[in-house]
Amino acid sequence: VLNRAAFGPWPGDIAAFNALGATDDQRITAWTDAQLNPAAIPDTDCDTRLAGSGFTTLNKPLAQLWAEHVLGSPPWEVRMRPVWETQRATFIRAVYSRRQLKEVLADFWHNHFNVFGEDSIQGPVFVHYDRDVIRAHMLGNFRQMLEAVARSTGMLYMLDNYTSSVAGPNENFARELFELHTMGAENYLGVMRQDDVPVDPQGRPIGYVDADVFEATRCFTGWSVANGQSGAPNTGVFHYRSSWHDRFQKRVLRVFIPQDQPELVDGGMVLDALAAHPGTARFIARKLCRRLIGDTPSQATVDAAAQVFYDQRAASDQLRQVVRAILLSAEFRATWGEKVKRPFEVVVSAMRAAGAQFPFSIGNGDADSFLWLYGSTGQQLFNRRSPDGYPDKRAVWMAPNPRVGSWRLCT
Repeated sequence: VLNRAAFGPWPGDIAAFNALGATDDQRITAWTDAQLNPAAIPDTDCDTRLAGSGFTTLNKPLAQLWAEHVLGSPPWEVRMRPVWETQRATFIRAVYSRRQLKEVLADFWHNHFNVFGEDSIQGPVFVHYDRDVIRAHMLGNFRQMLEAVARSTGMLYMLDNYTSSVAGPNENFARELFELHTMGAENYLGVMRQDDVPVDPQGRPIGYVDADVFEATRCFTGWSVANGQSGAPNTGVFHYRSSWHDRFQKRVLRVFIPQDQPELVDGGMVLDALAAHPGTARFIARKLCRRLIGDTPSQATVDAAAQVFYDQRAASDQLRQVVRAILLSAEFRATWGEKVKRPFEVVVSAMRAAGAQFPFSIGNGDADSFLWLYGSTGQQLFNRRSPDGYPDKRAVWMAPNPRVGSWRLCT
């Protein structure tokens, strides 16, 4: 539990865990239910460290981040301070927070909905993406999280949808929405007529084809950012450009989307269809099981978690219920040693085991040196350029470079 649903035990954590009940089942259930209610866990030490680290951007709303770190071409150290502070705050929370499951899940969802933080636009608004998109929704409803991602400034720039218009549609976002964010490549059927895709007993297509991606691209035309172009204000927030939207009828996953609908409805219907598709339930459940159990979780456990995902698709705590089902599964209790820790987990778990007292504050030379060395591990936080996020499989992280880089940093 403490090495998969947390970043490893802090001194005293094992004794505290053993005191939660008379049996392993009682202890795991009590720990899981407490961790799934993070707001009820006092986190004074972590909060004090965050407050004393010289961070100035973590509480800024999106419009303020844009105004102070994008507009006027500020110096690079000013422009990128939000993402650099988020990196340091992430280390502080992972090492010192008592809300360990929350931090494990934040790491999971950042990789699932990956945004490259070192970009000159995505970096200045990364505080918003971490705070208001990922952390605000990761124990809530997946459909709501999906729309928050789709409308976020970071993702709109990451996948170029901020430029997508009826005159120049850009399929990057729609492609990754299907392939990475919802149904996954496992449900991609290639080039095929939509009407030729087999359907399940409820009449839903069993997978998606290129035509679904192309039609979804049309649905998201006009979803953009208020960046001062084409008469829009320059605030950095989500902005719908009605004149850019493809107003004609579309068809996605056999859902008919009429012409001339109100603003945002076309895209919303696509998100509805994807969030409610059984293929999405299986794909998300499989990824969560891979993170929390092992690289090759049993199909039975994946199916059970997927069923919770699908049955609770309208629930405000849908994702909380899915994680609970995985952590209380028989396979989670019976599995040990199946996961290889990635560099972030190696370093954080070593610091926790040692009870390390380390300053991650801005301007601290030791922190600067630490983060520079950490970059050699191959998993620098929020620095994955491709939209797929860092891999989560043994073969990648057992390679010599990440192993040696992690060991050197820990010693």
